[in-house]
Amino acid sequence: MESLSFCFCLPCLVPLYSYNTTNPTTMKLNGLSTAALAVVALLPLAASVNINLDDEVSIMSTAATYAYEIMTYYTNNATNTPADEVGSFPKPPYYWWESGAVWGGLVDYWAYTNDSSYVDTTRDALVANFGPNQDLIMPNKRDQEGNDDQAFWIFALMSALEYQFPIPSDSDPQYLDVAKKAFDGMAARWDTKTCNGGLKWQIYPDSVVGYDYKNSVSNGAFFALAARLARYTGNQTYTDWAVKTWDWSQRIGLIGPKYEIFDGSDDKLNCSEVNHMQWSYGVGIYLHGAATLYNFTNGSAIWQQRTSGLLERSAVFFSPFKNATNIMWEAACEGAHSCNTDQQSFKAYLARFLAKTAILAPFTAPAVKTLLRTSAAAAAKSCSGGSHGTTCGTKWYTGGYDGTYGLGQQLNALEVTQALLAGKAGAPDTQADVHIVNKPVTTTQAVPAKTSTALPTHTKNAAMMARGVRGVLGGAAVGAAVVGVW
Repeated sequence: MESLSFCFCLPCLVPLYSYNTTNPTTMKLNGLSTAALAVVALLPLAASVNINLDDEVSIMSTAATYAYEIMTYYTNNATNTPADEVGSFPKPPYYWWESGAVWGGLVDYWAYTNDSSYVDTTRDALVANFGPNQDLIMPNKRDQEGNDDQAFWIFALMSALEYQFPIPSDSDPQYLDVAKKAFDGMAARWDTKTCNGGLKWQIYPDSVVGYDYKNSVSNGAFFALAARLARYTGNQTYTDWAVKTWDWSQRIGLIGPKYEIFDGSDDKLNCSEVNHMQWSYGVGIYLHGAATLYNFTNGSAIWQQRTSGLLERSAVFFSPFKNATNIMWEAACEGAHSCNTDQQSFKAYLARFLAKTAILAPFTAPAVKTLLRTSAAAAAKSCSGGSHGTTCGTKWYTGGYDGTYGLGQQLNALEVTQALLAGKAGAPDTQADVHIVNKPVTTTQAVPAKTSTALPTHTKNAAMMARGVRGVLGGAAVGAAVVGVW
């Protein structure tokens, strides 16, 4: 990994203030140490986010602004924070799964920028949520932990492994041990009693909703995790699970004939009917898994075809209007102003997995670059709210701030921006690349709260259909290099 070091307290990298989650115009400073506050007090006030897509320093500065704003939502960093709340963002409104998603994003932030500002906090959060059996099953989050919720924490551990994120102390279980144990738990929940297989959305039969629903995010996450573990460890068992899960998803209809990723199916009906709602993170998750297997199989034709098909189908989530070409949106809810708290963050994961896809399957890089650059520029314009012009909105295609705010909106902006730096980290490592250096945890910091993913919405179709990615893909060159800033 190319090393770029910079101090987070430089004027160009510090977002000076943050905003209260209930009132974006109210400043709050709880995310800064006393020393940092002293430095901040001497700095000029930032006006708004201003990004130069051709300048690496500008992209890193913008990503640092977004990362800082995310951390202002994290209040479980006091010395009296209960141990089982470390790593969780406040609930309400944020569930446990989104906390895991944030820490995964911050692992990538460190890998792409070499900014270590949040390393200790992130590592503390991950370790605190290993669970009593070191399998990411958290008894105190039982009402929030489904298969897909748990998967987002495993995603974070896989990124920690793939980028050699600083590991816990010798006394703690290691990332790979926990990831494998959590995956094994998911595999044990593969349910052949209905639909001839598949994972249920929920883990526990007494869940209020979702135990009888086999959804694409749970199964797509299981597929992607199997692919990543296969590539990381070389273990054929994981490859077999990945292929089995893909084949099942396709057979049931969660993967459509044109690589659409549909929301899920009711197992009380033996998965005979499919809910055709489409969400951006669903296609992103399957896409990343397919690209991982393309890479792991040295460019096999079948995984190239599947990767291309999924990328093409991601067009549903770009270009909502003729004057918003290649700008990302959440098609099923943004137009209707109906995105809930969970859904406000979904674009983050499509952006994250597009970037990782471009690294693993370089033939996709030209198309991905176009989509991410355009969306990052639009996101920066959206991040112009609040007293100091760095609060991010939901709708990137409006050309400005839309009045909404929250953790999800900030994470969306961080992910799509730092995605432009993904090439700096290079290809994700495998177990053979790892040279273990123990670095003990030095501080105790707070952990975000857990959430469950969006309820299945039983509507017939997503609000919008595909527009321009097919055209963008036409320029993709097989074997294109992905290095540095795109």
